[in-house]
Order: sequence, then structure tokens, then C-alpha cells
Amino acid sequence: MPSLTLSLVRGAVTSPFKRAGRPGAALPAGRAHLPAAAVAPGPLAAYRAICGFTEPDALPVTYPHVLAFPLAMRLMTRRRFPLPVTGLVHTWIEITAHRTLRPGDHLELTVYAKELTPHRRGTEVTVVTEARLAGELVWESRSGYLSRHATRTGTGTGTGTDTGTDTGTDTAPAPAPAAPEPALPAVTEWQLPAGLGRRYGAASGDRNPIHLHPLTARLFGFPRAIAHGMWTVARCLAEAPQPHLIRSVRADFKAPVLLPGTVTYAADGAAFQLRDPNGDRVHLTGTATPGRDATPGPRTDPEAARDGRS
Repeated sequence: MPSLTLSLVRGAVTSPFKRAGRPGAALPAGRAHLPAAAVAPGPLAAYRAICGFTEPDALPVTYPHVLAFPLAMRLMTRRRFPLPVTGLVHTWIEITAHRTLRPGDHLELTVYAKELTPHRRGTEVTVVTEARLAGELVWESRSGYLSRHATRTGTGTGTGTDTGTDTGTDTAPAPAPAAPEPALPAVTEWQLPAGLGRRYGAASGDRNPIHLHPLTARLFGFPRAIAHGMWTVARCLAEAPQPHLIRSVRADFKAPVLLPGTVTYAADGAAFQLRDPNGDRVHLTGTATPGRDATPGPRTDPEAARDGRS
């Protein structure tokens, strides 16, 4: 497994020499690859516990992203990758599960950057992750990562979940405010402790300093540590009645979740939201489509609601 810490260090060193929005920028053609390997039971158990997944015979639908995240970081910190990894914002993710994965599956993982797209707040790169079992594509995802910089149509101060800090200067006029998200029916509230980011970081390997401690988060412009965006997605998906039958996921990160804090999980059929208790701020919106034999609708777990599965 590639070293995530080494990739983060390399990214911090190389980021000042990269300029997002440079004309003619192109993505390198290479792919990051990890041969088929067993899933380590210890980290998987910790991940299940922190996110709320309870099916012992199924791999959480978000877990291949966790397994492949070091590959994605290795790809995005390469010298020829055109965007600085410092300041990248995870804006959205789409997941397609072609079957239920099992803890004993030996998954072969591949990550590559597919395209650079102009964005009103900068430049967005789409990163694709694929998981294969004995050569068969069994799981895939697409993620959007935004590099914020001044543009003619936006300020460069976008929404999403930061993987670093924004060090650019913004000179363009602010875009028109987005329409408010329609409120879904509230299901439950989660009390999120200050140490949630450290626990999820230990389980997932994503120990970005913005998630770990208020002091390190302040270095990157946050008043307190923030929850991992992928934790918020996973925690919401764990509320489905049969998470192992989910086949399609789309989630959009709207605003960071400060730790400690309280959030409201809301759902209506396939749609779900995470918002603050007053409904003034939406942190996450998404949809999760189950297989044909699954029963739609949210699952309420009072014990999980008290502690946010953390």
C-alpha cells in the first residue's frame, strides 16, 4: 500500500510550484494501481464502528474509496499533475456498486484522473476509482475535486470539504447565491464529538490535519476541526435499511461540519441530507438507490442518534 503520509508531504512540497487555471494544462495519462489484496480486518472493523455499518458479511459500499484513497493521493501529488493538492476541495462523489462486496474479496484497485473541467470557482478534476475482482469490474466511483482560483465568473471560494487550504487570491465578482435546498423530513440528530475526525482518520488512514485538532485546523482557515466528508456520506448510507443492497450513490458536499457539533439526518425515499439542527445550513445532499430486492426508506437507530456512531 502506498504511503499516504508520504503523499501528503510530497503534495505540500510540490503545491507551491503548481498554478491552477494555467492555460493548456493537461492531465498525465498514467494510472495508480494496487494489485489484488485481502482487506485488513482490523481497519475494516474500526471503519464499520465509526460509520455505523452493521452487516458483518458485506463490505460497506463506501469502503473501496477508503482502500483506494492512498492511490488517489499518490496520483494527485505527482509532479506532472497540474493542480496543487493543497487546497483541493472534494465537491461530489458518485458510486456504482455492480454487486455486494464481501470482506474476503481480494480487490484490485485502479485510480486515474479523467478530465479537467472549468468551474465557476476554479478548475475541477474528475478522479475515477475502479475495483475489480478476478478481472471483473465490481465497483467504481467518480469524484470531483475543485482547485479554487480566481475566474471570470466566480470568486474561487467554493463549497465542499477541504483536503487542505486555499492560498490563492480572489478578484472576480461573487456568483449569484444558489437556490436553497428543499428540506427533507428529519429522521434523527447526531451528536458529534470533538475526536470524531481522529477516530475516522485512524480507521480510514486519512489523517489530514484539518480533521484532527482545532489547532491544526486553524492553520488551514477553519475555526475548529471538521468532519471528513466521506464520513458524512458513509454515516448517512449506514442508515439505509439494507446498506449492502445500495447500488448507486450520488453525494454533493455543501459545507463542512465543525467538530464538536450537532447535525440532523433527513431522508425521503432515495434522497438524504445532513444539515444543522436549525435547518439554516445544509452540509450534504445525496441519493442512494438500492437493488430491486431492497426496501426503500430510512432506518432510525436511537443509540446511533445519541453518539453519531462515534
